[in-house]
Amino acid sequence: MRASRPDDAERLTAIANMPLVRAGTLRPPFGRVEDTRRWLESGNADRLHVVAVLGDLVVGNGGLERLGGRRRHVASLGMTVADDHAGRGIGTALLRALVEAADDWLDIRRIELTVFADNAPAIRLYDKAGFETEGTLRGYAFRNGRDADVLAMARLRKS
Repeated sequence: MRASRPDDAERLTAIANMPLVRAGTLRPPFGRVEDTRRWLESGNADRLHVVAVLGDLVVGNGGLERLGGRRRHVASLGMTVADDHAGRGIGTALLRALVEAADDWLDIRRIELTVFADNAPAIRLYDKAGFETEGTLRGYAFRNGRDADVLAMARLRKS
């Protein structure tokens, strides 16, 4: 694990454009490297973004984005693993690193996420990490030509 940097833009865009990754996110097809680079360069003190690296190859990424105001104790989580590296423990390592940062460094007490209701591997991963399903958001996103449901999940830090 390491912090992301602007020169990761090409690989992160390639990962985002992979069929399984795209199906599990809200990203449209045909993401552009320029947009990814601009996002990486934008910098935001309330955003932590890390990449998972095997050798010299970025194989996944994830992040936390802290909310503001009276929800400053909350962060939204997102993560992806390259299609050809799924099922190898990379998601587990990414999630562990993000939860540890939230708990031990950022004083984030609630981590929220949404996950497509048919993404069983991701749901199992989040369940194992202590996330609980708080509800189903029906028709949340348009995917593969139809409306798709997502689960709203959250993890509350134990005091």
